[in-house]
Amino acid sequence: MQEATGSSTAQATRAKGSAATSSRRRFSLSGDKHFKIFAGSANRDLAEKVCEHLGVTLGETKLQRFADGEIYFQLLENVRGADVFLVQPTCYPVDQNLVELLIMIDALKRASAGRITVVVPYYGYARQDRKDRPRVAISSKLVADLITTAGANRALFMDLHAAQIQGFFNIPVDHMFASPVLVSYFRELNMPNLTVVSPDAGGVERARHFAQKVDAPMAIVDKRRTDINVTEVMHVIGDVKDRTCLIVDDIVDTAGTLVKTVDALLQEGATKVYACASHAVLSGPAIERIANSRLEELVVTDSIPLRPEAQRVAKIKVRSVSGLLAATIESIHMETSVSSLFN
Repeated sequence: MQEATGSSTAQATRAKGSAATSSRRRFSLSGDKHFKIFAGSANRDLAEKVCEHLGVTLGETKLQRFADGEIYFQLLENVRGADVFLVQPTCYPVDQNLVELLIMIDALKRASAGRITVVVPYYGYARQDRKDRPRVAISSKLVADLITTAGANRALFMDLHAAQIQGFFNIPVDHMFASPVLVSYFRELNMPNLTVVSPDAGGVERARHFAQKVDAPMAIVDKRRTDINVTEVMHVIGDVKDRTCLIVDDIVDTAGTLVKTVDALLQEGATKVYACASHAVLSGPAIERIANSRLEELVVTDSIPLRPEAQRVAKIKVRSVSGLLAATIESIHMETSVSSLFN
């Protein structure tokens, strides 16, 4: 078994982009009896990949449903005093996966786990982070309260839709970004005359960070949202004529905004348009819209498992964040800094 390496070493190794190197385990916590990883049903493949990086096996559990859909969960191994990490994105079906997460936290708490860290690569309800209309709920705050009340001691998230959601928690929160994985991919493509594009004003900081990493200028698409999942693209701010554009976003849901942004960029003279996003929600007509669009390629991560229909679309490519999550989990367990992983 390969010996554990530090976070900075793991980061430098990833930056080289070597497929041979990335296939080797960079961490090994197999001898640590107080370290355990469990997973719900939302994305077991990602959890298993994380375990492979760390050199451990996924914890054994029993997850069943009663005839009416009620969830039954049981731990099949001892967790008393253990540092436990629970991998469960709250993706579709959102409510079902959220309740499953809460029940698993409760089971771990009642089994006397030493510390419970929820690893939620995709945080459902993140788009409802403020009162933007009268008499609406701040649902992301409610979900934060539920997770904390259930018994979580710490939380690990990836690319929250709104960074202020960290402040909704009264427990330590680690907020990681998928950008190192996505930046590495597009650096390897070495696209000429590249311009990074933010699809809205809210994503400017994310796009600016990405543009700095790939050493490219930035443009912004001004949009107006007329209703939930309904967006009207207004105009492009910045020079995109005769340039290859890369749209950087955190979530692709119905893909309405994405497709309209692609059309707007091409109308302004862009030669090709690529896109990347951390979370491939891809609900409703999203897959059909992407397949029929003039988008060259959409690169997403495996924070959410890709539906079979999306896997058949050649334009949609998946990059794994399992190595990044594994490095973060190791740092949390070993109580070392995770700041180096932000690069």
